[in-house]
Amino acid sequence: MKNLINFIKLTHKFQQVKRALYVNGENRKENDQEHSYQLAMVAFYLINSKNFKLNSDLAIKYALVHDLVEIYAGDTPAYTKNKKLRDSKKKREYIAEKKLKENFPEFKDLPKLIRGYKELKDKESKFVYALDKIVPTINIYLDKGRTWKNNKVTFEEIIEYKKDKVKKSPEIESYYKKLIKIIEKDKSRLFDF
Repeated sequence: MKNLINFIKLTHKFQQVKRALYVNGENRKENDQEHSYQLAMVAFYLINSKNFKLNSDLAIKYALVHDLVEIYAGDTPAYTKNKKLRDSKKKREYIAEKKLKENFPEFKDLPKLIRGYKELKDKESKFVYALDKIVPTINIYLDKGRTWKNNKVTFEEIIEYKKDKVKKSPEIESYYKKLIKIIEKDKSRLFDF
């Protein structure tokens, strides 16, 4: 019972990690738990509806744990200008990964999943990694670019940051290319800062 209570406390901490983007139509930032759930659902939806030759159970698990290290490491926004924060990301996440393993030794799959995702060991981890680059972009697009405007993120910065990352998954790269065309047509409204 103690382990279960501690793990539920961990999920509460996960919910308290705020991300850089606003929740569509609300005046609050998205949290890691909402983001991970949405990523898992979208992965499940795409694999199932498009009949991608991917293990949906594994992809869903990767999506659920992919940012769990941020409970201890904190979020590092994609477009942060804070060089110290950017440069310390790997070290902070490595320490957080060890802490998760130490705090929850009974959850044997957790370190394997976190490591598998970080190392992009298989098609499923690459799929979730690439999907993680377009889901927030679609959310910001649906929210009329508010996060980009508030953080003064340019269209060119989005392309530069994401173009090589989405190539890890051919399934997602095709969606990314279509998404960029949609955003480009609406540039003046989405980036009017």
